[in-house]
Amino acid sequence: MTVLSIIRDCLDALLHPSARYDALTRARHRAFMAPRLLGSLAAFAAFPVYLVLRGAPSAIEVAALAWLIAPILLSWFLSRTGRYEGAHVLSSLALAGLIMAIAATTGGIESFAAIWLVVVPLEAALSASRRVAAFASLLALSCAAVLILLSLLGWPPSGELSGTQRGVMMAFGVASATLYAAGLAFGAESLARTSVTLLSREEERYRLLARNMSDVISRHQRNGAVQFISPAAEAMLGMPVAQLLGHGLFDRVHVADRPAYLTALSDAARGEVRSVEFRLRRDPTGSERGQIDFIWVEMRCRPLDQDQRQNSYSDVTAELEVVAVMRDVTDRKLSEQALDQARSAAEAADAAKTRFLATMSHELRTPLNAIIGFSEMIAQEQTLMLAASQRKEYAELINASGQHLLSVVNGILDMSKMESGNFEIASEPFAPRAALMHCCNLLALKARESGIDLITDAPQDLPVMTGDPRAFKQIVLNLVANAVKFTERGGQVTVSASASASQLTLRISDTGVGIAPDDLKRIGAPFFQCGKTYERRHEGTGLGLSIVKSLVALHLGELTVQSKLGEGTAVTVKLPLVYTPPQAKPVASKIATLTPVLRHDVQDQPALVKKSA
Repeated sequence: MTVLSIIRDCLDALLHPSARYDALTRARHRAFMAPRLLGSLAAFAAFPVYLVLRGAPSAIEVAALAWLIAPILLSWFLSRTGRYEGAHVLSSLALAGLIMAIAATTGGIESFAAIWLVVVPLEAALSASRRVAAFASLLALSCAAVLILLSLLGWPPSGELSGTQRGVMMAFGVASATLYAAGLAFGAESLARTSVTLLSREEERYRLLARNMSDVISRHQRNGAVQFISPAAEAMLGMPVAQLLGHGLFDRVHVADRPAYLTALSDAARGEVRSVEFRLRRDPTGSERGQIDFIWVEMRCRPLDQDQRQNSYSDVTAELEVVAVMRDVTDRKLSEQALDQARSAAEAADAAKTRFLATMSHELRTPLNAIIGFSEMIAQEQTLMLAASQRKEYAELINASGQHLLSVVNGILDMSKMESGNFEIASEPFAPRAALMHCCNLLALKARESGIDLITDAPQDLPVMTGDPRAFKQIVLNLVANAVKFTERGGQVTVSASASASQLTLRISDTGVGIAPDDLKRIGAPFFQCGKTYERRHEGTGLGLSIVKSLVALHLGELTVQSKLGEGTAVTVKLPLVYTPPQAKPVASKIATLTPVLRHDVQDQPALVKKSA
């Protein structure tokens, strides 16, 4: 351990507790106490030698010796109270008092000690306080004025020193004052170097934090202009920090979010703490999630200096700068969106269940009531004395109700097979025109009874296609039956077919009631029926178009629906002339992939467009 280390440890032990936790304050206290204690101890050690060489001391010498106790008392005062500025004020008073005592007895303003008055404000400059420096300067000027006044009044006497002795004493005074001022200068330089070193360490510490923080720290004007932004912005946005200064960051804010961004900064500039979420455009090269154009950012901003705000109330136009902390919350937003989608899917499933129960309760109860009621009447034919024609009529009603129940159950079973992936396509060559004409002939009687014109336009040269003829007939029957069902008496249903090089196009149009835009977005969902349930005038389970969509998708075709309320509906089906089942995936896997599309695509587009697998 070196001598300097021992001295430093001793000085640190004398420091006030308030000065032990700040490096710069500790250095200042140490710089104040060290020269005074060492100087006083050196003077006391040299005083016996001075007495041996000089003899009995004079009054001035005794006063100088007494003054040597003052630095020790000042060091004790600072050690006990920690009042750095107060210690400097007392030091200025002690030094000025010693100078006045020596100068008053050695010629006043012409004394060799008068030059030491210059040292008083220089020493006070080490306090780093304007108030102490101003006090010391006024004290030195006051002492000089008093010495000048005393000299003008002829007191004190100039003494009996010769010119040579007076010159030697003046040289001693100038040299000693210069040496003391030099010591003060070196002390000031040491404190300044310590301050720069501590500041550099502090800046390096903050640079380390700024470089390694994932959050971005920025400093803004009220209009959003960036004055500083931490290097973390490069990792977040994938671009240099220099391009984000000024209005570079604002230019990357999503246009829809810019008002909220500027409002938050403006409110923070008025002294409020604000939090806002907005989207920032990010370069794809800096993206960790792939080609994502925008990320979600949460920004908390507050005024940079609250004290400045309190002092600027007199100036209404005064604005503060804003410091903001931005954090990437894209993952949280994606989770929230996924949660919203899951909630929507759950609500849709619950609504589908409700529709299913409501539809089935009506579609099953009505024919069952008819079957039970008429069968009971036939069972009691002897009591009721039914005629043969009545029994036949009741039997026909029971058969019609049973057929209706069978069609409902078959529709549910077909839809269940499609959604579970168990519905298989039996591909074979067949003539689409013959199948189309057969389906239209089956529905022609129902159309005539409803007063509707059913027009079929199918060219004779329609080519043979490869697919499932049973599924093709089911598609045509469901679409034409729906068109006839929802067309008023006197209306018209047109069925047309055409072929191109690779696909067959079917178009079924009617002049019926049409579909509302809101219902058109959901048309084709299982068990969905247009209009309000209590306003329906037609029976049905809502599975017809859903089954058609699934069958078209299984054939890798497309289905679109165009409709206008009160004017009619047009359904277009495009099927490949040659159906080739996928080889890479089994049928069950393919249908399982298509099922979510069947459920949700109608919610996203007005037209039901089915894409190929």
